Amino acid sequence: IFAEAKDFDDFINLAKQAREIVNEGLFAFALSVTVLHRDDCQGVILPPIQEVFPDKFIPAETINRALKADKESTNESKVVIEIQKTGNILDPEYNIAYFREDIGINAHHWHWHLVYPATFRPDFFGKVKDRKGELFYYMHQQMCARYDCDRLSVGLQRMIPFQNFDDKLEGYSAHLTSLISGLNYASRPAGMTLRDIREVDVQDMERWRERILSAIHTGQVIDNHGQEVPLDLERGLDILGAIIESSHESLNKGYYGTLHNWGHVMIAKIHDHDGRFKENPGVMDDTSTALRDPIFYRYHRWMDNIFQEYKRRLPSYSPQDLSFPGIRIVNVTVNAKVPNLVHTYSKDDFLELSNGINLKNKIQVCVKYEHLDHEPFSYSIAVSNNTGADKKTTVRIFLAPKYDELGNRLVLEDQRRLYIELDKFTHELHPGRNTITRRSLDSSVTLSHVPTFEELEKGEGLPDRASEYCSCGWPEHMLVPRGTPRGMVFHLFVMLTDYEEDKVTDAPATVVCSDAVSYCGAKDQKYPDKRAMGYPFDRPIKARTPSEFQTQNMSFTEVRVQYGGHKA
Repeated sequence: IFAEAKDFDDFINLAKQAREIVNEGLFAFALSVTVLHRDDCQGVILPPIQEVFPDKFIPAETINRALKADKESTNESKVVIEIQKTGNILDPEYNIAYFREDIGINAHHWHWHLVYPATFRPDFFGKVKDRKGELFYYMHQQMCARYDCDRLSVGLQRMIPFQNFDDKLEGYSAHLTSLISGLNYASRPAGMTLRDIREVDVQDMERWRERILSAIHTGQVIDNHGQEVPLDLERGLDILGAIIESSHESLNKGYYGTLHNWGHVMIAKIHDHDGRFKENPGVMDDTSTALRDPIFYRYHRWMDNIFQEYKRRLPSYSPQDLSFPGIRIVNVTVNAKVPNLVHTYSKDDFLELSNGINLKNKIQVCVKYEHLDHEPFSYSIAVSNNTGADKKTTVRIFLAPKYDELGNRLVLEDQRRLYIELDKFTHELHPGRNTITRRSLDSSVTLSHVPTFEELEKGEGLPDRASEYCSCGWPEHMLVPRGTPRGMVFHLFVMLTDYEEDKVTDAPATVVCSDAVSYCGAKDQKYPDKRAMGYPFDRPIKARTPSEFQTQNMSFTEVRVQYGGHKA
């Protein structure tokens, strides 16, 4: 309805009417998706989801304390409430709760699924989401890799993927209560297994998985018309991503089903699978809360294993595929207080509640919470251009742990799935010696600043080309893993590739909101990199060590990430 409004004024009038009669969560979702995709909404920025629905990010105990403080307040102009913990060390998984419960990460996931909703219809909106299926694979693969890097940082083993539909799942309690329904996000006792729900059977899930794997192994899928469509190098992963999710672009939803989406719902309803107790679903049913649950990452690692089954059928990159003749990386340094040592720490931050909760007194009520952060740093890349001509290059920067949970050095094939993208950008190389400098703040995966409700009201701190699309991106404070107090050893991988081979034809000179283009793509434009997402770590690697894999346009540099505890 919103998308069909004839002009902006009509859209606003419709929104005003719908706001009074439609469920608040549905209204926020529909409005957000419409603002993202209507041309006349260019420049409209919505308040951050964590301020609109703080109950999706802040434990119910904390919100209850805030309501009490508001009721009892007298002359205060501002009340600060400490966030309540959601677990303790009896559960080893609580050591990684800082990652799973990070407000910025959960907001990113919500926003990514607004930009790329499974229900998006190109024919209706008149727009195409370039490589949407591949982006679904890559963004979630990167979240799993980041999660495993942080697990190793706190002494936990890498996650064990969800594998079978009769697996007994770990327990989880989110401590969240919906202010819309008044119901808790359901807890999951340990030891439960997936059961049939009203809409889908476990047997359906098994059937869909086998059909998808069969398509991968035969190298082709069957579309709605019974035609065979090859899973080729150019579109294979994109086709698979649409089928596995499954989105509106799935070539045959009737045959391949909706494996990913119904799996989320099935896990969320595991405690009340047939609805007899009228219980609220768990957090896995909501894109703004799903990342809080440990099963989210195990479930998506299983999804990633299916994608990797396809990748294993592709040829490994040859030295010719990887090289950039005449270009050699001489040296790479991470510039921080101590070279090649990045310090991380926990810091306090505040979330305004009064914009999302009805308070009795017109005072400012904030929640004080803690999140990971890192010191500012930059990369210095010394490059030799021996071609005798100017060359434009794409700079690709990744990071992965050097050792596994037992202290053994990771072989490159195991390490490649732990490589997290830190940045990707273009640079002009002149003949001879060049030095490329890049700040961590300018990363192509992170969102540098999210304007608050207050800033939006005042019109402060907004970019010149403001767009709601710019709210999509990994939080800047979570760019690097936590590391260890003694300093965790990582491999910083830098690669220079030929821009002439990377560039996309018909791509515009400027990208609307290039803040987090690696994970979020470019608005209404082609993805600005022709190579596979995650290149060169997207395919199996036969070499066991970096030195066997390395070409002269690459560099593997040892860096350490050291966690310094809480910073006041």
